[in-house]
Amino acid sequence: MQERHKDRKKYFNEQVVTTEKYVIPFLQEFVKVDSSLSVLEIGCGEGGNLKPFLDLGCSVTGVDFAKGKIENGKKYFKEHRNKNKIKLLAEDIYDSQNLSQYNLIIMRDVIEHIHDQNRFMNYVKKYLKPNGKIFLAFPPWHNPFGGHQQVCKSRVLSILPYFHILPTPIYKGVLKVFGESENKIEGLLEIKSTGITIERFEIILQKNEYNIEKKRDYFINPNYEIKFGLKPRRGIPIVSSIPFLRNFVITSSYYLVSNIEFNL
Repeated sequence: MQERHKDRKKYFNEQVVTTEKYVIPFLQEFVKVDSSLSVLEIGCGEGGNLKPFLDLGCSVTGVDFAKGKIENGKKYFKEHRNKNKIKLLAEDIYDSQNLSQYNLIIMRDVIEHIHDQNRFMNYVKKYLKPNGKIFLAFPPWHNPFGGHQQVCKSRVLSILPYFHILPTPIYKGVLKVFGESENKIEGLLEIKSTGITIERFEIILQKNEYNIEKKRDYFINPNYEIKFGLKPRRGIPIVSSIPFLRNFVITSSYYLVSNIEFNL
């Protein structure tokens, strides 16, 4: 397990840098990021992705299952000059009574953890204002570290690419042999059950009548710059256009989508 997975403030700061340098510039062609923008982040953790928006005066709301992460986030933002414009909620998005509608919804490295993604993408429309946008970024399941094995305690497994795509019984056996805890194994198997490919994600968008306004594939994930010192690299167009095979080399896909119903 890398230090960043234990040091939550470090993880928070990594999110801040990537959103500031890459996510907001990706959005700005279609989204005016200023004090008039309302933002909802689903699966916000401590809210690192929200900070650059808050810095620019946006009204931001974050929701996450994990109460401890939300409490951390409230501490991190306690002295922020725009603290009156942020709301962090520890609750299930399906049960929330505290959300309204927003100009922008963001989900970075979240959709690949959600069960029944088709149902979710249909449900989340209720929180989108007319002409609002949704930003999503996720690692395709088959990429070298699509199984999130970097969280493994074993130093070998934490840097071993592609073994997460082994058949489930073999994958589970490898995790046991290398001494991973039952809780860790259970968590990694859950990630395996919800992992998503580019093709399946785009089918879900089509089924739920979303329009893809902008897309960008990365061979080297922008987040790897702050994590590992690697300069982001976009996917090679000819490779990014090959269904299925592209999932093995694309480490992150960025999407900006809107509800087709609002664009008619």
